[in-house]
This record gives sequence, C-alpha cells and structure tokens, in this order.
Amino acid sequence: MGGIAAAGPALAQTPSPLAEWQYSSGIQLQRLFEPTIPTWEVELGLGTSLQPAAPGLERYKIQAGPAIDIRYKDRFFLSSGEGIGANLFSFRHISVGAAITYDLGRSPHIDGRDLNGLGTIHPTPEIKIFATWVVSKSFPLTIRVDERKQLGASYGYIGDVGAYMPMPGSSEKFAWFFGPTLTWANTRYMNTYFGVSHTQAASTRYSYYKPHGGLDSTGAGLSADYFINPHVIINVDAAYSRLLSSASNSPITQNSNQGFVSITGLYKF
Repeated sequence: MGGIAAAGPALAQTPSPLAEWQYSSGIQLQRLFEPTIPTWEVELGLGTSLQPAAPGLERYKIQAGPAIDIRYKDRFFLSSGEGIGANLFSFRHISVGAAITYDLGRSPHIDGRDLNGLGTIHPTPEIKIFATWVVSKSFPLTIRVDERKQLGASYGYIGDVGAYMPMPGSSEKFAWFFGPTLTWANTRYMNTYFGVSHTQAASTRYSYYKPHGGLDSTGAGLSADYFINPHVIINVDAAYSRLLSSASNSPITQNSNQGFVSITGLYKF
C-alpha cells in the first residue's frame, strides 16, 4: 500500500460536486500502512477540471490551475486542495487537524447570464476543522468529517462526512478509492448560494426564495492515481452529487444532478 497518498486537484476548493475526502485520499492509509513517514513530502503539478459553472447550474466550465501538496513531518501541510494547516494530533488510525482554506465564490461575469442580477459572491477564506479515522488494516474503510466556517461571503457554515476504501486492483503502481459523501450547511450559507432576496427578485426572472439550513447534497466520488514512475503521477478524480432540500428547490437550481471530473499531472520530489 506504499505511495498511496494523493494531492488534491487544481483549485479544488471551488464549490463543486467533488467530495471533500478526495482532496486527501490515501493520507490516513499511508500513516497506517507505511512504517515511517518522510520528513518532507512534496508534489507539484498542473491540472484541469470540468465542473458546473456554479452549484445548480446546467452550464459547465473548464478550469485549470496549479496542484500543490507539501507536507512536513506529517504535521504541517500546504495544499491546493486542503489549504494551509496542521494535524493537531495524528496516529496510525486517527488524526484531527485545522486549516485555513478558501472558497472562490461566484460571479455572473464569469459563471454566466443565469446569475445576472444575483450579485457577486466574493472569494473568501474559511476556517476548517477535520478528523479522519480508518478502521483497520484488514478493513481499511476511512471516514472523514469536516466543518468549515466562512470568514466572508455568507459567514456561514458548511460541513461534510464521507467514507472511502481502496478498491480491488490497488497496488504500488495504481491506487484508486471510491466512497459516498453527505454535505450540510446552515441557513446563512444556503441563503447566500441558493436564496433570492426581494431586491434580486425584482431585477431577475427568479421569485423570492429563502432557504433553510440542513442537508445540501449527497453523492459519491472516485479518486485514482497512476504512478508512471516513483516521481511522476497522473491523478484522476470524478464525482457525482445530487442537491437536496432547499438547494434542490431553489429557483436558481436548474439541475439537481451535478458532475465533476479532473485530471492532474504531478511530480513527486
């Protein structure tokens, strides 16, 4: 099971159907299966993704950017997927940590005319706390929970619980993981991304809508890494999610079914 740690895809924190666990698939399993963790682990690369222009929209966009994953002594990390953070404590089966990450927001100038009149959701940093637990070597089911607090935009909360396992055929050369995820958000977050104010309703075709907090979406993800050699890695991520409850019922939502796919080339130093 060596070499199973994987960096997140480029610009991974954009709102998307990608499961949060896919940003760090294999990291906890590396702690369990490998006797020692290197002092430095560095992966750099470029990636591109196809995803909805904004949550709930039918139009898709291609997005490209750098992929960065730097870890020091299994304690501190800098990652395009996970942000800047630290594992407050980490053991073979469990780890708990905190990070500063980001949300790239939503702009009608970039994400399409369907958002005209709804205003811009500006990019914002987020504070994230997370915990990861793997059951055992014989049954390597990994469960990951996180909660994020926006420091701008909605000033709301959004969180995920997900689970994944290495799939049959995983090896030193090729590793792939699959698992479900469930996302929830509070009223402030949901109102920012899926609500329509009276002012917005007066200037758009959308009717007034005030969502409530609760379940945001559910779905499943697949993450795969192919090691061309010990240094060159091809990472592929794919995910499907379905918007639920207030998110699905929003007049902004054109399609509750959302997809995501990305491919990233990485160099592991």
